[in-house]
Amino acid sequence: MRIAVITGASSGIGREFVKQIDASEKLDEIWLISRREDKLNQLAAELKNKARVIALDLLDSHSFEVYKEQLNDNTEVRYLVNASGFGYMGDWSEISNEDQMRMIDLNVKALVSMTNITIPYMKKGSMIIHMGSGSVFNPLPYFNIYASTKSFVRHYSRGLREELKSLGIHVTLICPGWVRTEFFDHTNSSNVRYSPKKYTPMTEPHDVVRVALKHAKRNKPLSIYGWFTKLQHVLGKLLPHSLIMCMWKGMLKENK
Repeated sequence: MRIAVITGASSGIGREFVKQIDASEKLDEIWLISRREDKLNQLAAELKNKARVIALDLLDSHSFEVYKEQLNDNTEVRYLVNASGFGYMGDWSEISNEDQMRMIDLNVKALVSMTNITIPYMKKGSMIIHMGSGSVFNPLPYFNIYASTKSFVRHYSRGLREELKSLGIHVTLICPGWVRTEFFDHTNSSNVRYSPKKYTPMTEPHDVVRVALKHAKRNKPLSIYGWFTKLQHVLGKLLPHSLIMCMWKGMLKENK
């Protein structure tokens, strides 16, 4: 049974991955993973491939056991898309320790767990796609925990890519900038001292995913969408992080 597994499938970039993989691939099933079962059922009804709705909260460690039980010797995972995640803006004192740990748990620990569980069911040509961010290229004060989790994902993806090279399994990290999704429902930017003056340039999930899938099929390690994010990537190599952090702080406004 050839399948695709997409986390964060109920909205945003995860949902867009489901739609574009469904439109371009003939699979036995697409597994939709998210907390929101109602939205997954709505999405499943729109697909041409058979969908399996798996309503899981990846902040609950028991979810990984539930996912593992779905896999068997006849399962071949062609795509694993780790698109679940969230981020809060704020400094160390404005985000509760609980929420900081939740960001780390979902953006880092859940991603690694899903990947480790899935790899044994992948074959040559299978693709792992990890959700990164334009924030991976340098430290970002007042967006620190989120950016740091995505920096982990960047290094983890590059190292894992090398480890899986002999198996022919591709690993691609997506690094977009601001994308028009529900992500901004979680940032709480108006409740903290500093937040971006404006979220521009804003890109669309459809475009980010279209390019990411193209890059993954070409076995590229990095998929960067948008001129601004490409500029961030270059500047992150050329300029000291102290200067880049000053530039970032210049893009912020003081809310209170």
